[in-house]
Amino acid sequence: MHVGTFVLAAQFPGQSQAEALHRAVRSAEAAEAAGLDSVWLAEHHFVPYGVCPSAVTLAALLLGRTRRIGVGTAVSVLPTAHPVALGEQAALLHITSGGRFTLGVGRGGPWVDLEVFGAGLEAYESGFPESLDLLLRWLRGGRVGASGPRFRFREVKVVPRADELDEPAAGPPVVVACTSPGSVRLAARRGLPMLLGMHCGDSEKADMVAMWQSEARAAGLSPEMVASRGAEHVSAGVVQIADRRADAAEALVKAMPGWLRVGLGAHVTVDGRTRTMRDPLAYTELLCDLHPVGPPALCADRLAATAERTGINRFALLVEGSGDLATTEQNVARLGAEVLPLLA
Repeated sequence: MHVGTFVLAAQFPGQSQAEALHRAVRSAEAAEAAGLDSVWLAEHHFVPYGVCPSAVTLAALLLGRTRRIGVGTAVSVLPTAHPVALGEQAALLHITSGGRFTLGVGRGGPWVDLEVFGAGLEAYESGFPESLDLLLRWLRGGRVGASGPRFRFREVKVVPRADELDEPAAGPPVVVACTSPGSVRLAARRGLPMLLGMHCGDSEKADMVAMWQSEARAAGLSPEMVASRGAEHVSAGVVQIADRRADAAEALVKAMPGWLRVGLGAHVTVDGRTRTMRDPLAYTELLCDLHPVGPPALCADRLAATAERTGINRFALLVEGSGDLATTEQNVARLGAEVLPLLA
């Protein structure tokens, strides 16, 4: 089982953006010290839900500050990025880190980001497959050109070549954030593992894994490929460790609703469409029920149960739900020292 942290760089009420980013960096450094497997970095624009606007940039910093731990994006938002530019950055991090970087990509939302970066609503509504395929060709090829609806350019040489690194030879791993049947099909048909969100329970995640397997087989992937790529799915969640479950839940219930209310409420749609927001308190309580929140033994049991029910053995766990730096660092330390040994 591979357990890592999920870092949002969340700006809790009363905190500065610099405090949020400092906590994000410290939690990642603490994750390596605690013996965790990976750090997954989120990306958001113009909202305090997360104040990291470039997951690949923060990944570069953390890869330079660490020596062992894997660092991935969860996710880089593809509709607002040029696939070639993102591919160049991913190859650079893959090579210079010795293969410790994973590129997670996602469709994002219909936010004003699309207007600011000039992508347009079509990039979100219909352009994701074209962007993903161009990104994959760039990461796996030697020369690439494009003649699609959105991207058109003459063939150019790929520099640096992501597949020139001896180990692993195929370039940086790519995972796709999946929140709908359409995104599951898209990932499966390309043989890409999924990143499944923390809002999903085990049953929903198990259904998505089963659908991915069916679609991958239908697309002609070999049983060996289905098994190997399926072993790379990632389940996002929340972790908060305390000696009593009530204390762990209280730490989250005191802090997360205020952050969620302001952070999620700050999203602005690009076309004025109506959007609904989860009740922040009810959502926090749901996360406490779904994920490892409580004493170490309970947390280990929750992770093991999710792995058994879904077949997913890789976890990206939000550790900063208390909003406090010292509590976050302690949470990471206890995850490594008290929960991981129970999973071994």
